[in-house]
Amino acid sequence: MTKEPLNFTKSYEELEKIVAAFEAGAMDLERDLPKFERGLQLAKSCRDRLKEIENHIRKVEQAFHVERGT
Repeated sequence: MTKEPLNFTKSYEELEKIVAAFEAGAMDLERDLPKFERGLQLAKSCRDRLKEIENHIRKVEQAFHVERGT
């Protein structure tokens, strides 16, 4: 079974909500440690997915330049 690629937008929105809650003081680090850990996981996943997207865009751009002869 292949792993479904991360939905960057949904993950980033979830991460933003976690960050906003911590910034607003609405979360207690000890009590909400699982949410903090989830935030770290989301941040890493978003960074990794963004890198994959950037690499894909580079490949598409390179292919386009080769096709056009530029």
